[in-house]
Amino acid sequence: MALDGVKNIVLVLSGKGGVGKSSVTLQLALALTLQGRSVGILDVDLTGPSIPRLVGKEDAKITQAPGGWVPVLVHPASSAASSSSNASIQSPLPHTSRSSTAGGEVAATDANPIATNTNTNTDTQPQSHQDANTPRASLRCMSLGFLLRDRGDAVIWRGPKKTAMIRQFLTDVLWGETDYLLIDTPPGTSDEHIALAEQLLTLASTTRTRDATPAQQQQQQNKKPFLAGAVLVTTPQAISTADVRKELNFCAKTCIPVIGVVENMSGYSCPCCGEVSNVFSSGGGKVMAEEMGVRFLGAVPIDVGFGEMVEGVRAAGEGEGQDLLVERYQKCWSRPLFEGFARTVIEETEGRG
Repeated sequence: MALDGVKNIVLVLSGKGGVGKSSVTLQLALALTLQGRSVGILDVDLTGPSIPRLVGKEDAKITQAPGGWVPVLVHPASSAASSSSNASIQSPLPHTSRSSTAGGEVAATDANPIATNTNTNTDTQPQSHQDANTPRASLRCMSLGFLLRDRGDAVIWRGPKKTAMIRQFLTDVLWGETDYLLIDTPPGTSDEHIALAEQLLTLASTTRTRDATPAQQQQQQNKKPFLAGAVLVTTPQAISTADVRKELNFCAKTCIPVIGVVENMSGYSCPCCGEVSNVFSSGGGKVMAEEMGVRFLGAVPIDVGFGEMVEGVRAAGEGEGQDLLVERYQKCWSRPLFEGFARTVIEETEGRG
């Protein structure tokens, strides 16, 4: 099973669109890698995938290998990374046959925009870029955006096709040894969410490692990853928190634990003086979390530096030039905020801060 090497799974949810789930997913992933945890990002927003753009890999293509798809490498682990399981997987030799999809072997057409890819993807090969002063683990990602013939192609699928694609993402991607798999989701409680919940409750364990018996710990180590829970993202406005309450109810009905709530776009941080102005108000996410009885992880203001960070990156192994995404992120002011969120996630899953 493709999830055999995955230790922990975290969903990033929100009932509202446009609240910044993908940016929160990316920053949480980067913060975890900087704490020595190898991370994978699975983008299941099938009709509007954002992760390829955010990680600067829009032109990358997935390689079909024996046993499944090899995810795209965003950055390799540095030699100083402290994780015991940060060794990146070596990409197997790809098949020269057509890529398979949820509906079988297909070629890209106007009705089905998934493209056939038979070339070896150099993005999946671990590169030699090292920075001894920057301990970090590896980051990989998988998205439908990597399978489209053209980045502008529309994905027009009904529910059964979406469900089949979600199932294939969860069973046919070769993540290798991965400490955390973060799943970036679309807004609402649609087919993608239902398919995710059904599959994850089958493929993953809901027993915390620190609460498990020795026999259960051994079973989790050998077979199933731990479904740590969901991080919910909202903006301060009532129109957003109202929809996130519905997402919390969805988590309760599907038995998905809630790690906490992040209030995104909580004010605007001036790039000149650093003063935060409450453009969209502030505090709505915290109030909602308290009323719903879940943990409030923190508030993240809008920062123009984040946009500059994701726009000016180079791919792993491209040699001299602009910094890797993770290197630029270390200069981002929001890094300490997300390192705090990452410590909370680690504490929830591993039983330590």
